[in-house]
Amino acid sequence: MDLEIVNTHGLVLLGCGKMGSAMLAGWLNGGLRAENVYVLDPHPSDWVQGLVKQGLNLNADLPATPAIAIIAVKPQMMGTALPRLQALGGATIFLSIAAGTSIASFETAFGADASIIRAMPNTPAAVAHGITALIGNAQAKEADMALAESLLAAVGQTVRLENEAQMDAVTAVSGSGPAYVFHLIETLAAAGEAEGLSAGLAMKLALATVAGAGDLAENASESASQLRINVTSPAGTTAAALEVLMDGETGFPPLLKRAVAAAAERGRELGKTS
Repeated sequence: MDLEIVNTHGLVLLGCGKMGSAMLAGWLNGGLRAENVYVLDPHPSDWVQGLVKQGLNLNADLPATPAIAIIAVKPQMMGTALPRLQALGGATIFLSIAAGTSIASFETAFGADASIIRAMPNTPAAVAHGITALIGNAQAKEADMALAESLLAAVGQTVRLENEAQMDAVTAVSGSGPAYVFHLIETLAAAGEAEGLSAGLAMKLALATVAGAGDLAENASESASQLRINVTSPAGTTAAALEVLMDGETGFPPLLKRAVAAAAERGRELGKTS
């Protein structure tokens, strides 16, 4: 991770909750010096406060033109939070990881000439296994995008979008997606209990199965469809279960399609009000 420009000009982090803290930990581990980080957060965690001893600037005056300012506050807090960044110099890159807030909203706040990048990470970033989609405005140069990708790569993979309209679908699939998987773990464990397993054993089996299957799917050369076929013996137990799960009216396909559509629509609604 090339952090030379950030260590030279500084990085501002507006909001340092779970996602902001996960990213900050990755940057510090990757070579970003704490004295070049400026965190603005009204309720910093004990961990963030502890970094002050290492030189981190907490709720202090900001440099005139930091290399990048990362906006990691909730959408409903934008109105009160963004003014803290409006005095920054024109060379600063603004990177938002807030759901539902459009690039146009940030252009209104920081000016049409500002380099603005919108990104959507997900919570597995906390264990450096996230994935972040990003898109820049017309003023975001390739070097700006590369810097943003370098920072976001500290907590997982990155992908670039073709247009901002795709962000609502990204939010619905990967941004909200971990919650769908966590619910799968809950319901799979509950189903195991219903078949006679203890709660602890059922949860242990469900956790390990979902984690292992995800790791296998990510690293295998076969597609997810082929991996499913590999596990499914004709007329066997898995086939019996998949007959239920793959039902075109009541199974996973229509259910997840409706769920993702609902999340994407909510993202569009949030974008209209931001």
